[in-house]
Amino acid sequence: MNTTVNQNRSFLYFICAVSAMGGLLFGYDWVVIGGAKPFYELYFGIADSPVMQGVAMSTALVGCLFGAMVAGAAADRFGRKPLLTTAAVLFTVSAVATGLFNDFTLFNIARFIGGMGIGVASALSPMYIAEVSPAQIRGRMVSLNQMTIVLGILAAQIVNLLLARDTSVAESQAWNVAWGWRWMFWAETVPAAAFLVMSFFIPESPVFLRMKAAATPQHSEQAGLRELAQSKYARVLVLGLVIAVFQQWCGTNVIFNYAQEIFVGAGFDVDGMFINIVITGIANVVFTFVALYTIERWGRRTLMLIGAGGLGLIYLTLGTCYFLEVKGFAMVCLVVTAISVYAMTLGPVTWTLLAEIFPNRIRGVAMATCTFALWVGCCTLTFSFPSMNAALGSSGTFWIYSGICLCAFLFLFSRCPETKGKSLEQLEQELI
Repeated sequence: MNTTVNQNRSFLYFICAVSAMGGLLFGYDWVVIGGAKPFYELYFGIADSPVMQGVAMSTALVGCLFGAMVAGAAADRFGRKPLLTTAAVLFTVSAVATGLFNDFTLFNIARFIGGMGIGVASALSPMYIAEVSPAQIRGRMVSLNQMTIVLGILAAQIVNLLLARDTSVAESQAWNVAWGWRWMFWAETVPAAAFLVMSFFIPESPVFLRMKAAATPQHSEQAGLRELAQSKYARVLVLGLVIAVFQQWCGTNVIFNYAQEIFVGAGFDVDGMFINIVITGIANVVFTFVALYTIERWGRRTLMLIGAGGLGLIYLTLGTCYFLEVKGFAMVCLVVTAISVYAMTLGPVTWTLLAEIFPNRIRGVAMATCTFALWVGCCTLTFSFPSMNAALGSSGTFWIYSGICLCAFLFLFSRCPETKGKSLEQLEQELI
């Protein structure tokens, strides 16, 4: 009996780990561009154009919107497994093409394809894990997806650090501009191909199979946006949308995507920037491990409140330090603290809540809708940061993020339920 239980648990860990590879590639593809940014901007001649810089950084995020838009309906129609395989194909194609193209337009098309992979994976990976996991460990297992996201982020940061040659040497800088940024993208091909192969060895979600088996002629059509818009789902849909958008507009993700501006503004050169980026990546991984243990003990609601309130105070302090022109180690400590708070709260808990709060029948379309909203938030955040930073300075920008966090704290305090330890069916009865 114990052997059977251990085998079942091992298989559960395996299929969750395979699904979570979508998160690994999500994290890598999302952040690798931050390290490549100083070099491809020189290669494409956009180093002095904030608008074109915003376009390059946002193209993948627009792809995320399209990927998330189609993910829900496609997952409800074809199943969760085929969509995970599709995401793996998109990641593989994008990894090769992004480093291959010499034209800025083609570069952005390749980034758009990778963004579609992120959009699909970000919606499907946590949903698949939630549907195959027992209630008592569901939060921890869904948090595994966030763990792979941060490992992907750290992997991208380390690859960028190892590939970027000494910027003080002219020959090395020339190599960075000609080839370094290409290899940063090409390195993603290895995990993308592994994800593609292993996606063929996982089963379909049991929730999806039950939905297909239990379908009646009256309910044979998959849930769509019209059903999602029914008044009985309004409360939980608004909650999901706010949580999704807030995870992006809390401001933490600009630290990854615009690390160059943030650390250079704090007084570091480019080489110091890369080292500090890796430090933030390590903190991200360490505190995501903390989340794996606290999410089932402290609960989702408590962690969300800690994240919103904690980041609000940290960004208030960080903005003040930029205003007072504080530089050096103190600024790194504040940035690492912000990353740490985010990693153990809003990062993993957002995906867990989104995968839990919706009923089985509408989970696919609801998850896709909230993921779409999340990437709208990410896209607008990423595109607006260069202009906000230029107009308001780093101090004003982080003060705005602080205000957003404190407003979200008030909303979550009044509206966010506790979901730990409850089955998906029990949550449906309580929330709908």
